[in-house]
Amino acid sequence: MNPTNKQSFTVTTPLYYVNDVPHIGHAYTTMAADTIARWQRLQHRDVLLITGTDEHGQKIERTAIAAGVEPQVHCDRIVERFDSLWSKLNIKYDRFSRTTAANHQQIVKDFFQRVWESGDIYQGTQQGWYCVACEEFKEERDLLEDKHCPLHPSKQVEWRDESNYFFRLSKYQQQLEALYAEHPDFILPISRRNEVLKFVAQGLQDFSISRVNVNWGIPLPTDPDQTIYVWFDALLGYVTALIDPHAEASLDNALHSRWPIDLHLIGKDILRFHAVYWPAMLMSAGLPLPERVFAHGYFTKDGKKISKSEGNAIDPIALVDRYGAEPLRYYFLKEIEFGQDGDFNETRFVEIVNADLANSLGNLVNRTLNMAKKYCQGRVPDCNAADISADNPLKILGRDLGSQVDIAYNSLAFKTACEAIFNLVRSSNKYIDDLAPWTLFKQDKHAELAQVLYSVLESARLSAYLLSPIVPKISTDIYRQLGLNIDFDLNCCNNSNNDLASQVTVNSESPIDNTAAIENWEHHQTWGILQANYQLGEPQPIFTKLELPTAPSS
Repeated sequence: MNPTNKQSFTVTTPLYYVNDVPHIGHAYTTMAADTIARWQRLQHRDVLLITGTDEHGQKIERTAIAAGVEPQVHCDRIVERFDSLWSKLNIKYDRFSRTTAANHQQIVKDFFQRVWESGDIYQGTQQGWYCVACEEFKEERDLLEDKHCPLHPSKQVEWRDESNYFFRLSKYQQQLEALYAEHPDFILPISRRNEVLKFVAQGLQDFSISRVNVNWGIPLPTDPDQTIYVWFDALLGYVTALIDPHAEASLDNALHSRWPIDLHLIGKDILRFHAVYWPAMLMSAGLPLPERVFAHGYFTKDGKKISKSEGNAIDPIALVDRYGAEPLRYYFLKEIEFGQDGDFNETRFVEIVNADLANSLGNLVNRTLNMAKKYCQGRVPDCNAADISADNPLKILGRDLGSQVDIAYNSLAFKTACEAIFNLVRSSNKYIDDLAPWTLFKQDKHAELAQVLYSVLESARLSAYLLSPIVPKISTDIYRQLGLNIDFDLNCCNNSNNDLASQVTVNSESPIDNTAAIENWEHHQTWGILQANYQLGEPQPIFTKLELPTAPSS
């Protein structure tokens, strides 16, 4: 992903299926999407973060019936749970797309008409084993014993023999293969790309885009007795989200300014729909394709597969209520390589977060600010970056850190970004221990003391800035203790001012005029921008250590 030459950037999560309350996989994808959106905004891009819900289909219909409510009532209840979780996790989405919205139905009809006119829809008969949980026909060779779905082992598939309408997926076999060859980064990571290449190489089969005897869906424009297949419907929710709030709902209006999408973030279980079906549908409609599809892996808990039969589901709502958003955001993005499978262990989670956010980063900020308060009257020491020698280890690390982290974020390598940042944090703590500022003070080595404290203060500032897409509140606290009243949450929404430099205000309790010190604050990503004698804030703990509950959560 290399959006450096684009002024706008659009990223999507999946439109999550509302058959049940949100789980940890939903939270993980959305935390990642929020993080990359925040980073792109820090690069002064006009960012749109889209999330939402997929609300049609037989599974929703049956779930609502089992609960004794209308499908729309069920959908509304689950949507509230998703929105509540996003608020708890400090997810700042720009658009929430619901497939039951009236404007979405119009987009689906317009898109269907384009594909119909291209001659890629025809009526035929579908026979086979159907998984309601997947909303997908399954190859018999892929089924488990007793005709159970491999993705939903507790669910038995159903035999279907229906007259449906089909999309000519097979027509686009060669075009898709050319797409994958000419744009190898279209599907990432490489392991997922290889999965798709293998699947397509087996030969593509046309797929049904309508269902009979399913009432909860959008009626097929050419045959109202059938409803549009949930995936043909849901994928278009990304397009619906692009309609300006006050614009008329039409496909042309939706595609007017931001299409194509820059990045689809998904779980690997829905890779085929996004990397095969979706681009073929868009080709049929004559529309440009998304830039990239990135599929992350699955989670285990304590080394075991998560399943209802095991009773070991990870409840993100319970976790965020117990520990708060920032620890979860940090752990899941730092500890698990994005794109690979990962394991969650609550004890390790607490240990990692305490070690990094409290013992390393929190200790660095607190001890340095207290020394500045004691030795420099609570100000940045009387020196600037130019006074720091070129062989200073923190200056060397900080000099290229911004560009390294930029590459990592743009590659969705959140773990790499965090490791690079915390290398500077740990090096800063070691630098303090090695140089012993308290000894320099006693020896009246004020110039050396100033350079040590400046180097560490600036390293703490740069670390906070680079971590802000992941832990915005902690980064805001650090900036404010450095005397800089910047709220990184204000920078994460398109309806706010995206220019950080314009947000900088002086500490209201400062006895000096800091205006001159902030004139060149547009380069926050660069090491060495703190100005001499800048008034610092009052030292406060930035992170309270977590404690495990008496019994680990389920």
